[in-house]
Amino acid sequence: MRVGCPKEIKNHEYRVGLTPASAREYVAHGHEVLIETAAGAGIGAADSDYEAAGARIVADAAEIFATADMVVKVKEPQPGEWAQLREGQLLYTYLHLAPDPKQTEGLLNSGVTAIAYETVTDAHGGLPLLAPMSEVAGRLSIQAAAHALEKAKGGRGVLLGGVPGVAPGKVVIIGGGVVGKEAAKMAVGLGADVTILDRSLPRMRELNDLFAGRVHTRFSTPTAVEEEVFAADAVIGAVLIPGAAAPKLVTKAMLSGMQKGAVLVDVAIDQGGCFETSHATTHAEPTFEVDGIVHYCVANMPGAVPVTSAMALNNATLPFGLALADHGLAALNADPHLMAGLNVHRGKVTNRAVADALGYDLADPKSAIGG
Repeated sequence: MRVGCPKEIKNHEYRVGLTPASAREYVAHGHEVLIETAAGAGIGAADSDYEAAGARIVADAAEIFATADMVVKVKEPQPGEWAQLREGQLLYTYLHLAPDPKQTEGLLNSGVTAIAYETVTDAHGGLPLLAPMSEVAGRLSIQAAAHALEKAKGGRGVLLGGVPGVAPGKVVIIGGGVVGKEAAKMAVGLGADVTILDRSLPRMRELNDLFAGRVHTRFSTPTAVEEEVFAADAVIGAVLIPGAAAPKLVTKAMLSGMQKGAVLVDVAIDQGGCFETSHATTHAEPTFEVDGIVHYCVANMPGAVPVTSAMALNNATLPFGLALADHGLAALNADPHLMAGLNVHRGKVTNRAVADALGYDLADPKSAIGG
C-alpha cells in the first residue's frame, strides 16, 4: 500500500502523523511511504531522517492526497484537505466530527473511508489512541491555567501552589477520566488545593486511593458544580462522551458567581466544549474573556509540545495503522476495536454518536464495508 503523511496545516500544529521510526516500520512491512517535505520539522525530524527510514520525500501535499492509498495525519482535515480526499482512500487521523458538521459533510462528499483515532477502543473499554493525547492535554491544562492566572494575562494573580502563610490556589477538575487524573497529578505536584467532580463512584474510589487523600472528590451534580466553580481559581473541563458532543456543565449564568479573573480551561473543546461560553482558540491567541472570566480553549493543546506528543501518539497509532496498511478494510472486520474507529465510509456515517449529534442516518459499519 502507498501510505502518505502530509504536513499539518492547522494553526500552530507541529505534530506529525508519522515519525521517522514509524515510517521505517511501514517500509519494513513492504509499504511505500510518502512524506511531505518538512512534515517532521516541528519535532526536529529532517527530510533526511525520513529518507534514511526508507520513505520518499514529496514537494507538496497534493501528491500525497492524489496518489496515497492511506493518508495518516494528526488533526482533522482542513477544508482544502478534505476537498482532495477521494473514494477508496483511507484517512487515519483525529476527526472529532460530532461538533463539526462542515467537516462531516466534506468527508461524506469525498467518499473517503475515515477512521478516527478518538473512537478506536480496546478490550478494557478505553480509548487507546485518545489516551496519550489526553494525558498530554491533562498535564498541559494546569500549565495553561497557572499562566492564565497571572495578573498580566487577565487572571486573578494567584499562585497555584501558594507560599508559606498564604493559601494555595483552588483547582476544580470536572471529570475524573484520563484528562482529569493527569491534571490532578500536575496540580497536586504544584501544591494546589484540588477537587475532582465525577459521577462514577468506583472511579472516585480509585482516585481517592491513587492520591491518598491529597485531592478531594465530590459527586457531580448541578449544585456541586456550582459550589465548586464559584470557589475556584481555575476550573479544568475534562468531560468526555466518546465520539459525542460534550455536555455544557458550566453555563454563562454561572460566570457571574465566579471570582473575577478565575480561569476556565476547556480540554473538551475538540468535542464542542463543556462550558457554554467556550469557543475554539489557537496557540496564537489562546484566551478570551467573558464576564471577567478568562477562557483557555485551544483545540490542539498537545501541539504545543510536539516532540513529546507526536512520539506518544505514534506509539499508540502505529499498530492499528500497520494493520490497515497490511490488510485494508479487512483489518476492520478482523478487529472490532478498530472497527469502532470507522466514522465515515463512502458517503455514510458509521458512528452512532456522530449520527445522533448531526442528524444523519446511521449505517451499520460491518454492512457498509461488506463485512
